[in-house]
Amino acid sequence: MRAVYASIDPAPAILEVAVHKGFGILDTVPHMLTSFTIIAPSPIHLVNTADIPNANWLAPGIPSAGQQQFGDALLARHGCFLIPSVVSRHSWNLVFDPNQMSGHLEKRFQENFALDTRLYPARA
Repeated sequence: MRAVYASIDPAPAILEVAVHKGFGILDTVPHMLTSFTIIAPSPIHLVNTADIPNANWLAPGIPSAGQQQFGDALLARHGCFLIPSVVSRHSWNLVFDPNQMSGHLEKRFQENFALDTRLYPARA
């Protein structure tokens, strides 16, 4: 299913990319950081941890078919939802269908992303 997977703060977004691609890619391949504002009225559904059918879905791992079906159903029903981040439990990810959010988003800025080099140090 087509969706945008974002975070409400840059730090968990950076961790999400690093978990899938590694800090080496973030350090050596150009990336963009995009910030946007959700304009009211905005249909955002909040997914609490108690709403998640399997607590293991919030643990790092390969997404299951059940997780994908759960996310697909949330998108179909709500178009946009906030869900706890797996890589940073006290952060939130925002997942949305770009078609359903058309007219609800306003770009704030877009800039080249530069990784803090301490996150990918040279080997001794």
